[in-house]
Parts: sequence; C-alpha cells; structure tokens
Amino acid sequence: MSPSLTSGKPTLALDKAQLYWQDMGLKKEIFTRLDKSCRAGTILATNTSYQDINQIAAVTQRPQDVIGLHFFVPANVMKLLEVVRGEKTSGEVIAAAMRIAKTIGKIPVLAGVCYGFIGNRMYRQYVRETQLCLIEGSTPEQIDSVMEEWGMAMGPLAVGDLTGLDIGYKARQILSYEEKGDPRGYCIADALAEMGRLGQKTGKGYYRYDPETRARITDPKVMDVVREQAVAQGVSRREISDSEVADRLIFTLVNEGARILEEGIAQRPGDIDVVFCYGYGFPLYRGGPMFYADTAGIEKIYDTIGRFRKENGDRNWTPAPLLEKLARQGKPLADWSRE
Repeated sequence: MSPSLTSGKPTLALDKAQLYWQDMGLKKEIFTRLDKSCRAGTILATNTSYQDINQIAAVTQRPQDVIGLHFFVPANVMKLLEVVRGEKTSGEVIAAAMRIAKTIGKIPVLAGVCYGFIGNRMYRQYVRETQLCLIEGSTPEQIDSVMEEWGMAMGPLAVGDLTGLDIGYKARQILSYEEKGDPRGYCIADALAEMGRLGQKTGKGYYRYDPETRARITDPKVMDVVREQAVAQGVSRREISDSEVADRLIFTLVNEGARILEEGIAQRPGDIDVVFCYGYGFPLYRGGPMFYADTAGIEKIYDTIGRFRKENGDRNWTPAPLLEKLARQGKPLADWSRE
C-alpha cells in the first residue's frame, strides 16, 4: 500500500479550476495530465460542485485515487467540505481525505456521486421553489424576510445577489430543456441576468445596492420583470402567505433529502443536517432540515407535500418514497437506517 495513503500527511494534487460552468472537457484534460505527471499513490482531487467524479476518474489509470473535495465559498471562511466518493474510490483515499479535511480545520461529510452531490442538489430545489413563489405572487422582500425570520442566515434571493446571478445563468446554458425543468423556475433569474443585473457585483440584481454600504434597496423594476414573466408563462399571480413561503422552501429540502438518503448519496440524516448548517446558513438551533422534519412531524410534512402536489399538479411535489413510508409507519427520520 502506498505510503502517501497510509501516512498522516498524504500527498495531494488538487485541481483548482473553478469555471462558472464547470467545464467537463477541461476537467478531463487536467486529470489526464495529472495522471501522467503525479507519482503513484498521489490522491487526485477535484473541487467540482456538480460534475460526475466517475467520469473524471475514468480518464485516469488510477480511478481508485480520484475523489471530490467540494469546498464551499468563501473557502477560507466556510467550514463545510463535501468529500465525494466515486464508484472506484478506495477506502484508504476516503480516510485520507477525511484526515486532510480535519487537518485544515474543515468539517467533512461523505457524499456519493449525483448532480450537485448532497448540498447543491437539495439547494437547487430550494432555489426552484423560491422562483416559483416569486412568479406566483410573492416579492423578493417577502421571501427573504420570511426566510431570515425563520432563521436562515440570508434569504435566498439576497444570496443569489451575493454570489452573482451570472453563475446560475451560465450553468443553465449547458443543460438540456428537460434538465432545466419548468421555465417558471428560472425565467425571472435569466431575464435579470440578461439585463446585466448580476447582483452586488453590478450594483443591482433582485435589489439595488448602495455603493458605499452595500445595503439592499427595493427596486420596482424587478417587479416589472416578475409580472412580465408571469404573463409570458401564463401564471395568474395571487397572494401567498408567509407560512406558505416558509413551508414550500423548507419542505422541498426535506423531500429531496429523503430521496438522497434512499439513494445512498448521504449515509445518514445527520450528514445532511451538517451540510446545511455549515454550508448554507441553516439555523443551528433548528438542527438541520432532517432534524427539523422530525421536530415538525413527518406525517405533517408528508400531508403538506401531498396538498402542494394536489394544488399545483407538480411532479416535483411527489412525496419521496422514504417520507411516505415513515409517515405511514409513524416513525421519525432519526429511526431510519440503511438495511
């Protein structure tokens, strides 16, 4: 066994390419070169947020040494590190990656391969539901204030402005129509990006920003865009209550989290909670989305998701089989374990 995998300080070659659209061709080119130039036993790690680690590993002669280390931005501040295991990643490499994470002061969570891994896969649903609430009747101010009062460190639209609306826009350009999903879930964001409203970096996004203090300011032009997109998508806007906004955004996280558990992408509910508390500003006192689900009651969440599906006719509100099973058995997520 290679000393670099068994010693306390393993050798690590880390790919730092962070193009917004996460170019798979570039990743494969880099790892082909790393495979040829790095000595045997070197861990080949990539910081991709979404891409298939197995495809990256397949261009090397040592797929057992390839792993994902998904740092969250800003990396010097955020504690979370998703350690993404590929189909052929060895146990020694996984153990070494966990040691590396702890050595540099990160909190590691092991994840399997899927689009977005644990955190971004779930957050994608959160963002989608945010956009649907916005086009159906909410305002940016309502959505952000509801979620901040609920306990989130920042509202989802304010987060979008902070990170830059161009990031999501560029990421969507490489997806097929089917992969993008319902246009209502991204048409407003795309329209703002195409107007050059990229968020804080341009001084305007879902809000305008004071150039001195960066304080966010309501901008009526955004609601003009929202109403235009609602008409274009055939949406009749209505009044949406604060409680509906909160339930839709949080329960969609719970539902997707249950799917991730069933698929084996996450090992246990607590891993998902760690991801969201340390990577997405989920309030610590609520314990994470899966812990919160047990607190709120699995049966209540299952029934509410069923109601959302009936009201919206939306396949994304189909209850996860695991959620349905636990609701019918009257059991919490805390009692679940993979057999």
